[in-house]
Amino acid sequence: MDVRRPNQKKRAIIIVLDSLGIGSSKDAVNYGDEGSDTLGHIAEFCDAGKANSSYRAQSGPLHIPNLARLGLAEAAKESRGKPLPYSGKPSVIDGVFGYAQEISSGKDTPSGHWEICGLPVLFDWGMFPNTPNCFPKSLLEEIISKVNIPGSLANCHASGTKVLEDFGEEHMKTGKPIFYTSADSVFQIAAHEKTFGLEKLYDLCEIVRKIIDPLNIGRVIARPFLGDSASDFFRTSNRRDLTTPPHEPTLLDHVSEAGLPVISIGKISDIFAGKGISKSVKAPNNDGIINQLLDQMKVVNEGLIFANLVDFDSKYGHRRDVPGYANAIEEFDRRLPEILKLTGDNDLLLITADHGCDPTWKGTDHTREHVPALFFSKKVSSKNLGFLSTFSDMGATISNHLKTPALKNGVVCNLW
Repeated sequence: MDVRRPNQKKRAIIIVLDSLGIGSSKDAVNYGDEGSDTLGHIAEFCDAGKANSSYRAQSGPLHIPNLARLGLAEAAKESRGKPLPYSGKPSVIDGVFGYAQEISSGKDTPSGHWEICGLPVLFDWGMFPNTPNCFPKSLLEEIISKVNIPGSLANCHASGTKVLEDFGEEHMKTGKPIFYTSADSVFQIAAHEKTFGLEKLYDLCEIVRKIIDPLNIGRVIARPFLGDSASDFFRTSNRRDLTTPPHEPTLLDHVSEAGLPVISIGKISDIFAGKGISKSVKAPNNDGIINQLLDQMKVVNEGLIFANLVDFDSKYGHRRDVPGYANAIEEFDRRLPEILKLTGDNDLLLITADHGCDPTWKGTDHTREHVPALFFSKKVSSKNLGFLSTFSDMGATISNHLKTPALKNGVVCNLW
């Protein structure tokens, strides 16, 4: 039974703007990403009139008055070493802002999220070589022998949308699932929801997950799609990530073990393999995730609410869609006041990212960048935190706010 008085209850809300990096990190050269700058390059394209389109709600400079009020533009300026071009400059800054460096070995989604929650990934994930037929023959033979499928297609590094154009029709005719990977530690399986079957795809991914565990592959991802031909194939919202569980406790475990709820919104539960999660809520897109976040903020008055806005990365970053990414940022900015309105006196809000995915950069992979660390509380005033040497400083600060056991990594930020 909870004996704490209502006015003692503490709540934290973490929102990960998936892939919204704010300038290449000090070690970006080691990843071929020196000069990448997701937010900065999007803002520069908008300022130059290069990011206008029929589906961007407005033209001209990136309009982010509410994010700027929390310090995003100032954090970006600190990170990239020059001002961020945008419109909607606030008269005052209400947030505590800084920018954080990742120390995990990779620039993938689990590594970024786990490090935010106090668990840097200091080992190297298993990877598949960027060559034709990149999956070992013995691995494919084992999968096919254990699953009732006639074979597999692609078996290479590929863009998730391009692989559907190239192999989607053949997949529908033959029943062979599409296997592909990327620069991340992933084994992705695309299959048509109707001709192959969604549950059959999920079952296949479960089997593959067990088979590749010895290879230390971070995620097996089910990528269901619909459509009738290469011209109209589209990925659905029924994606499922089967992630290797965190190797040590994270912030989520500490909060849960303290008897507080941990609410996952979007793909957070998948990223942490369900560890430390009290309740998982799904939604098909950024707008739906924000709706679910608001709903949970209205009924959950303590503990941790953790959301990931996946569209920035999956729909726009990886697809190198600058206008789409810009529009997604502006749409979130327009909805941010709804979130701030529900932020109570004992709440601490954190807005951050897990890596970069610069839509102006070469290739289609993540980029090694700093991420914003934007804290908001009605009890703190504006402050520049400057450089945070690890994402874990953010998790340590959340843990301190919730009065849960200290994390193994990270330093508590002085918000006051």
